[in-house]
Amino acid sequence: MNETEKRRKQIIEILNKSDVPISGSVLAENFDVSRQVIVQDIAILKAENYKIISTNRGYKLFDNKRPSRVLKVSHRDDEIEKELNAAVDLGAEVVNVFVWHKAYGKIEAELNIKSRKDVKDLIKRIESGVSRPLKRITDDYHYHLVEADTVETLDEVEEAWEKLGIIIKE
Repeated sequence: MNETEKRRKQIIEILNKSDVPISGSVLAENFDVSRQVIVQDIAILKAENYKIISTNRGYKLFDNKRPSRVLKVSHRDDEIEKELNAAVDLGAEVVNVFVWHKAYGKIEAELNIKSRKDVKDLIKRIESGVSRPLKRITDDYHYHLVEADTVETLDEVEEAWEKLGIIIKE
């Protein structure tokens, strides 16, 4: 195994042990390489089917230990709070939001919404006018990756969102 392969293996080990995203700069410093080398390493690891999520805070290894489901939804901005509260009230986590843009492809943002407090914090940020919900660039259609401890909880979230009238069946 050469030095590059060793570094990539160690990157996976570091990401696997961390509960929080780790920045490319921190990884670069740890391995005494440039941040660009880390970006290339991450791209290659993703191509090798490691589920690494790139966030604005760094890289995170997607944990497949919990059941998860991608749900397509569409709703007005004033329904965001109801949507997210319905999921967290059932014990689920809304991991991210993403859209499929016809020109840019997949655009994704990490959410990690696990509680009503997380929901309130997100709503405050949106209402402050700092930015707009990602769903606006695709006429309100968007996707959420939802995780829970059981498949039954995921079924309950999907059912709750169906009752809210926001689920889009493909």
